[in-house]
Amino acid sequence: MVKYENHLGVIDISQAYFVSLVKSAMVSCYGVAGLSHSSRKETFLSKLFGKEPENKGVTVRVKEQKLVIDLHIIVSYGMNISAIVKSIAHKVRFAVEENTGFSVARVNVFVDGMTAQE
Repeated sequence: MVKYENHLGVIDISQAYFVSLVKSAMVSCYGVAGLSHSSRKETFLSKLFGKEPENKGVTVRVKEQKLVIDLHIIVSYGMNISAIVKSIAHKVRFAVEENTGFSVARVNVFVDGMTAQE
């Protein structure tokens, strides 16, 4: 749950909503091959249980009344990584602020790997 407090009260939004919102924004970004695990613990658990976590590669937290979003991605080989990262950060920030009304302090994009284009 992401808790956000304003002058009207406390708003609780589930982590699953933010994950689906971020994933839908990332789908339209050219060059993104997918999401990667954000930690070794996630990787180990997914291999152990054979099931991908719902929030794979996306972490949302509140810091000083603003959201901080961490994304772990895999990009397609041969793409301009800088352009991909800027595009993702812009689209995710816009989608979250437009759909929730919450301010986004930062969108951190970590490129964890590359894959060959199909």
